[in-house]
Amino acid sequence: MTVSWASLFFICLLPCTMGVSDQFQLEPMTAAVFKGSDAQFIARVTGLWEFMAWTVGQFLVLTVHRNTTILQVEQYSARFCSSDNSSCVEFTIHNVSRSLIGPVTCAVQGSYGEKTAQLSVQENGTISIAGPSMKVMYDQQVTFQCVAAGWYPKPTVTWTLNGNAMNSTLDNFTDNGDFFNSTSVLTFQAVRDTTVKCLVSIPALTSPQSTSLFLVVAPKPPNWTVLIAVVVSFGSLALLVLLIIGIWFCYKRRKEKQTNYQDEMRRVRTQSQLSGVHGPRNKEGQVNTAYVPEGQTSVPTSEITDNGLFQVSTVANSAQAGGAFYNFEDPGFIKHRHATIV
Repeated sequence: MTVSWASLFFICLLPCTMGVSDQFQLEPMTAAVFKGSDAQFIARVTGLWEFMAWTVGQFLVLTVHRNTTILQVEQYSARFCSSDNSSCVEFTIHNVSRSLIGPVTCAVQGSYGEKTAQLSVQENGTISIAGPSMKVMYDQQVTFQCVAAGWYPKPTVTWTLNGNAMNSTLDNFTDNGDFFNSTSVLTFQAVRDTTVKCLVSIPALTSPQSTSLFLVVAPKPPNWTVLIAVVVSFGSLALLVLLIIGIWFCYKRRKEKQTNYQDEMRRVRTQSQLSGVHGPRNKEGQVNTAYVPEGQTSVPTSEITDNGLFQVSTVANSAQAGGAFYNFEDPGFIKHRHATIV
């Protein structure tokens, strides 16, 4: 019965002309509200009108007369935006459910025609973020997982690090028929303390729903490799310099010794030559054992002693030569005295 009355009513409300359609406005043309809340639509009509009809889905739910101040039928109501202005009508759907998702149409009697908006009933679920412990090492690769469960329609999941937007590494969505579940993964290198935030949004939310955690990054450890390399380089250079200095010092000492030795030998030779030329001529020598003083009638036989001198053994004061005997006392013999100077 309701459907037939609605059909007859819309037949009566068909516009007679097309030039006045812009005198009737409906807003918003798209409404996204949460389940259990109220959805509101506003119709603005310029000029005189008598009847207005509101249809949700395929059902006529409410008719408004120009002289009616307020009207409510079950979960639908209508009122004028102000008491003295009948050109603005506010239509409200109370306690909306997902069964009401679809078109919402307002038709004005006469030449105004009708306009249709879209109603979206949404549900926000839960959101949680999981990851490593709150403190990690510098430059460590960390992975966080954001889980959004029980959302309708399909949510949008985003990440921020210290307020800067980041692209997720992996996104996975599942639809169980009534709700959407989302799992988003973010992987990055931890180089400083970071606030990791996961944001989930649907059209009904004026701002994304979010959850966050604070990641502490341990200071960067010293680069011992570079330090060791620097120390080894400088140590090797210093060792090479010391080695060169040592070799040069040894060479210098050896050269000085050779020079001193040559100078000493030259000095010794010079002194020896000078001693031979300018030295005293009368030097005390060793006793010549071969000397025979005057008046001695015998001389010793010559023998070489340990000190290099000749010893002469005692013999007769006469000698035989070629079968003849010589007398050393004869005046023909001359005595010579020899002195050896050493």
